[in-house]
Amino acid sequence: MDLTRQDIENYNKIHAQMCRDNGYIDVGLYDEYGVKRGLRDKNGKGVLAGLTTISEIIAFQEVDGERIPCAGKLSYRGINVIDLISGRGDNRFGFEEATYLLLFGKLPTKAELDEFTQVLACMRSLPTNFTRDIIMKAPTKDIMNSLTRSVLALAAYDENASDISVENVLNQCLRLISCFPAISVYAYHAYNHIECNESLYIHRPDPDMSISENILRMLRPNKEFTELEARVLDTALILHMEHGGGNNSSFTTHVVTSSGSDTYSTMAAALSSLKGPKHGGANIKVVQMMNDLKENVTDTKDEEQVKHYLEKLVDKQAFDNKGLIYGMGHAIYSVSDPRAQVFKEFVKALAVEKGREDDYALYNAVEKIGKDVICAKRKIYKGVSVNVDFYSGFVYSMLGIPVELFTPIFAIARIVGWSAHRIEELINTDKIIRPAYKSVGKSQIYLPLDER
Repeated sequence: MDLTRQDIENYNKIHAQMCRDNGYIDVGLYDEYGVKRGLRDKNGKGVLAGLTTISEIIAFQEVDGERIPCAGKLSYRGINVIDLISGRGDNRFGFEEATYLLLFGKLPTKAELDEFTQVLACMRSLPTNFTRDIIMKAPTKDIMNSLTRSVLALAAYDENASDISVENVLNQCLRLISCFPAISVYAYHAYNHIECNESLYIHRPDPDMSISENILRMLRPNKEFTELEARVLDTALILHMEHGGGNNSSFTTHVVTSSGSDTYSTMAAALSSLKGPKHGGANIKVVQMMNDLKENVTDTKDEEQVKHYLEKLVDKQAFDNKGLIYGMGHAIYSVSDPRAQVFKEFVKALAVEKGREDDYALYNAVEKIGKDVICAKRKIYKGVSVNVDFYSGFVYSMLGIPVELFTPIFAIARIVGWSAHRIEELINTDKIIRPAYKSVGKSQIYLPLDER
């Protein structure tokens, strides 16, 4: 019997409801059995699942046995990320230095940094005809899917794809770190050309440029950009490259690595984890929310009108009716997200260069008013502040980066952290990560087919 598409849709609709009915678990059972949903307790503290030397996040202080919210701090290998950014000075970019630090555990000397930068530059070239045969053949608006597919395809070009020795994994990770920008940008150009009927530009990366410069160079038809644009993007990449082993995609990296899987499969899994709107796609929601605000507020300089809109957001009466002010709050940070604080200075400078001061003022207003609105309407146990995603989407829009590349830009940065976590897992752990799930389903008796 041949089924039509409508037949299949009807079948799925009926049986999806069966999935919902039989898959539902009473929320009360989680408390009864002491299960931490999302591996976090009711106060937002994560379940300890491992140890790491790669980075540290501080959001609370222990005072007389009580956890007190404090200003957030993020360190890479013990070095404050704010110091890492300010230490660049005005004459160089910092992504490569931060990458060296996260991978090897120490700041490089000038000679070591020069050598490392050359190694990354030599690894930026994709295999012969890879762009044509892999990236161009199946374009899609979902660039994260293109990036994931390309990473898996790269395994076919690696004779030692399954070798999980630290030396080989390091080589694979460095190649992926180097190739991610070109794969992401080319995937966007393929989509923009084939699906949107726009002109096609494939610019090769310049070995003498930093990663942030090359992203802008490959993305733009004329290859041109300002120094401030490249420095702001460099800052964004540094701030996004690592955030502890417990974030969803880094934890995925640990889980897949613990099974003995290869680097390409591990990074594909991490990419799949990152692309969700609750993780890497959050900055897109911020931009969409701000656009909706502009459409529904007649005077965005009127704080009362802005406040009224934000109240409707929290009351699930505006935008996507989820009750969220996107970019506000964080799973770990309480008083402040240090990444947002340091980033804000660069955002302001770029807004001035781009003539977007009014938009910057609106973001400031939402940051200030949104905190008060949330505190008034929600029970807040640890404080609330804007996170780095609140500003990153605004920055990418000012840089002319299309929204389809917002999350891939995140991935271009975060693969550094994933690489460090993969190597750490390989060195220290010889057990597969396998947490327990308790069955709360009902027993059933098997009935022969003719008796059902």
